[in-house]
Amino acid sequence: MLFVWLETVTWGAWTDVFLFEYIPLFPFAMIGGIIIQLIFTKYDETIDRGLINRIQGLALDILIVSALATLALSVLGTYFVPFIILSVGGILLNVFGFIYLAPRMIPSYWFERGMGDFGQATGVAATGLLLMKVADPDNKSPAMTAFGYKQILFEPMVGGGLVTAASVPLIFQFGPVPFFIGVCILMILSWAIGVFYFGKQTDN
Repeated sequence: MLFVWLETVTWGAWTDVFLFEYIPLFPFAMIGGIIIQLIFTKYDETIDRGLINRIQGLALDILIVSALATLALSVLGTYFVPFIILSVGGILLNVFGFIYLAPRMIPSYWFERGMGDFGQATGVAATGLLLMKVADPDNKSPAMTAFGYKQILFEPMVGGGLVTAASVPLIFQFGPVPFFIGVCILMILSWAIGVFYFGKQTDN
């Protein structure tokens, strides 16, 4: 509410562009979780790690069930043809990214970590967490931790965050072609950094 109010009295007052009212609470919840973790890291000896893991597992199960329960099947019937076209294109792109790009961009545990990104790209973050739990039920790999750290940058910007909220106003302001060119440049840069920098790294 504070950010929405600040927006109405700052740039929103003279541009009629509002972003924060379209941003979900999840990115802000993640930022709050980071702050809490930094605070309680100083008191690590007083925290029961096993109990935290049980709470984490219960919260994850609730998140997955809630995400599945909110699916609106009536919308699929209304927009069936566009849904099929976008679904087929998205599935092919994500399968290519998982099979070809993930082993070249992720230096270790690429399968478990790639499953999380594949699930999130084809659904929501809960889908990625669910697939990682299936691929690594005992959490023997650092996939869950890596996914969480990735979300720190991903969610506030792209995963329903600032870039997602700003996409429609930016397309309206500059047109779809310049916006498309901009996101293509960002995609190419991300691919190059992942393949030629992180992909070259190995665990010591």
